[in-house]
Amino acid sequence: MLIGVPKEIKTNEDRVAVTPAGVQALAGTGHRVLIEVGAGLGSGITDEVYISAGAELIADHSDIFERSEMILKVKEPLPGEYNLLHEGQVLFTYLHLAREPELVAALINNKVTSIAYETIQLENGVLPLLIPMSEVAGKMAVQIGAHFLEKPYGGRGILLGGVPGVPAADVVIIGAGTVGASAVSVAVGMGAQVTVIDLDADRLRYLDGLYGGRITTLASNQFNINQSVRYADLLIGAVLVVGAKAPKLVSESMVKEMKSGSVIVDVAIDQGGSIETIDRVTTHSDPVYNKYGVIHYAVANMPGAVARTSTFALTNATLPYVMKLANYGFFSAVSNDIALARGVNTYNGRLTCRAVGESLNIDSYELGCLLS
Repeated sequence: MLIGVPKEIKTNEDRVAVTPAGVQALAGTGHRVLIEVGAGLGSGITDEVYISAGAELIADHSDIFERSEMILKVKEPLPGEYNLLHEGQVLFTYLHLAREPELVAALINNKVTSIAYETIQLENGVLPLLIPMSEVAGKMAVQIGAHFLEKPYGGRGILLGGVPGVPAADVVIIGAGTVGASAVSVAVGMGAQVTVIDLDADRLRYLDGLYGGRITTLASNQFNINQSVRYADLLIGAVLVVGAKAPKLVSESMVKEMKSGSVIVDVAIDQGGSIETIDRVTTHSDPVYNKYGVIHYAVANMPGAVARTSTFALTNATLPYVMKLANYGFFSAVSNDIALARGVNTYNGRLTCRAVGESLNIDSYELGCLLS
């Protein structure tokens, strides 16, 4: 198979979709890997290292798309790339289509077979390609929040862990999945007073046992969220509904009652955000805005700030699926791997992800019926 790896063009996105180890594995089984010049530099991977691993360097961005049977990316194509995608091509990347109606239309109109990292799901509900970036984003959310709580950056002037005689900051985390659990680990480690809210009592029980009473766990309901948001110094949105838009759990009126200089980090922004006042996506170069005296952080590609760590963590997880697609072809790969089949979002001009269809109010189709 001819596999293309373009340089990411999203603002401040320095991750790359394959490492030299991945190139070597693909080339060693007879596949050709085309990598755009400079694609790995943001992650500290030089062109020379890619060449040594067996890649072919391509200088032209559009040429990668034109020639490749499968495109490997980290983030979704941007509007300037929509027309570069072509019929029958496999696109393997993070897509988050529930907030991208124009991209959905482009994938359907161009009859692209798109597979979303974030909707590949094992029988036990685990999202294996979302986990590594969720771990990164959860840990980053706390350190980012600690940074913007500092007075020079608009915050309340609070040290997350406090000092003897002075209370630590109150960190409230809505969601106890991978993002939330990773955020809890860092917040507890930094000495903050941590409250975590979730619908899943078993998940809360697990975290409570893990931290031996060092955190407060609350069942997710409007009353508990309202009370917790009001006293939070740092509020982290860590909610995920697979493939669909995140529910708006924190209302504008709740944010208005937060303390001046408090900070919100909404990791769910990739799926539209779980905080009502998160009304726009920000970037690493301009990451925050102030609304009602509260600092809002809404960067959609948080792990891109730690590109090298993120690239290696992500590609460790994606490579086995890339190898299946390359070695067996799309049809055989998805026919024999139900988790991979769940990742297919569009196929032959049809939307195949029900959650995306429900979020955007468009028809979706069962992949199995289309393949048969």
